[in-house]
Amino acid sequence: MMRMLAGLHGHTLRRVRRLWLQYGILWTGAVLVGLVAVMYAWLIDFGFEMFRMMQRGHEWLPLILTPAMSALCVWLTRRFFQGAEGSGIPQVIASLGEEGELHAKRAPKLLSLKILAGKIGVSFLGILGGFTIGREGPTVQVGAALMFQMRRFYPRPSALLEKRLILAGAAAGLSAAFNTPLAGIVFAIEELSRNFEQRASGIVITTIIFAGVVALGLNGNYTYFGTINAGNDSARELIVAVVVSGVLMGVAGGIFCWLLLNTHKWIPAPLRTLRAERPVMFGALCGLVVAIVGICAGGMTFGSGYAEAKGLLSNQTQLSAWYPLAKMASMVGSYLPGIPGGIFAPSLSIGAGFGNLLHMVFDHTSLSMLIALAMVGYLAAVTQSPITAFVIVMEMINGHALVISLMATALLASRVSRFFAPPLYEALSARYAPPHH
Repeated sequence: MMRMLAGLHGHTLRRVRRLWLQYGILWTGAVLVGLVAVMYAWLIDFGFEMFRMMQRGHEWLPLILTPAMSALCVWLTRRFFQGAEGSGIPQVIASLGEEGELHAKRAPKLLSLKILAGKIGVSFLGILGGFTIGREGPTVQVGAALMFQMRRFYPRPSALLEKRLILAGAAAGLSAAFNTPLAGIVFAIEELSRNFEQRASGIVITTIIFAGVVALGLNGNYTYFGTINAGNDSARELIVAVVVSGVLMGVAGGIFCWLLLNTHKWIPAPLRTLRAERPVMFGALCGLVVAIVGICAGGMTFGSGYAEAKGLLSNQTQLSAWYPLAKMASMVGSYLPGIPGGIFAPSLSIGAGFGNLLHMVFDHTSLSMLIALAMVGYLAAVTQSPITAFVIVMEMINGHALVISLMATALLASRVSRFFAPPLYEALSARYAPPHH
């Protein structure tokens, strides 16, 4: 009898262990990604609210606070968190693209718990300083890092398993950040993995579902920008809006990518020297530029731009014609020092500003439709991932009535952007490759 009980107990333990290895580790990691993504969003919102409170009480405070925060962020990133700078998506692409020993070296460095903590902490300081940065790109790296750490629970993790975990965590991070589960899947296919095999797809979808359920439980069922009214524009007006938005956003987004990838061609030599030899001082100078632009724009260019974009879509905010250009300048100034922070939300805000500008010319066309088209066009031009951009914007505005228009604008803008620069994230990921690459 005792032998039977012992055998049954052993069989139960083996079954539990097998279930833990097959499902438990993955589900636990997915829940962690959802929790951290939501708490990170709350933290960033809290940080920007604090900045807004200080700025409202002391209009000129950003002239001191923003450069000081920039210098601190640059020093912390370079001293303790190298690999946490910028969006985070290039680091994930670099980790997924490496093979063999290179993967074994790159992934643990770029997706460590230290980098995760630095990404969250330093980007919080950045938004506290009013920088034009988003949380969506960093959430991709945070999600990838969390899932990558789950490999420790597998007895013999392979490089292939690690890549699947990274891919799933990154996709779940984007999905939880925007509350756009379909976009997370498309993002994994289009941007992160060119070889999206069947076994990886199940892991990605499962992780997105669990992370999404956690985010849904904590934030509720919401649409990122609310539901827009598509308007009753004629087919001719719609075609003109798609073509104009696609071309204009392709040019604007392409120029932005060119500026980020070709700093050696347009930054004056003394500033390039300052950036290379005294990066903390260069960061403070960039912070001063961001502060000046923000004050001149009446405070509208500070932060990710989520409130401005949502206000334009709901017709509750009035912005000047110069807003998208000022926001672009602030975004470049926020990126150049290497502060951890994403470009998704600021890109959507810039696109919304351009849509508002287009409405000043095409005043008989629906404002919300022009804004939606410009948003998807600018995001597609910057990322050169048109399907991801189209799905993200469609889910964020509940814009199923504009499916074909959004898709056409994204494809056109992405193609136009290619005349100015290569895909931004892929080009940036090359900077994390070994010298002989």
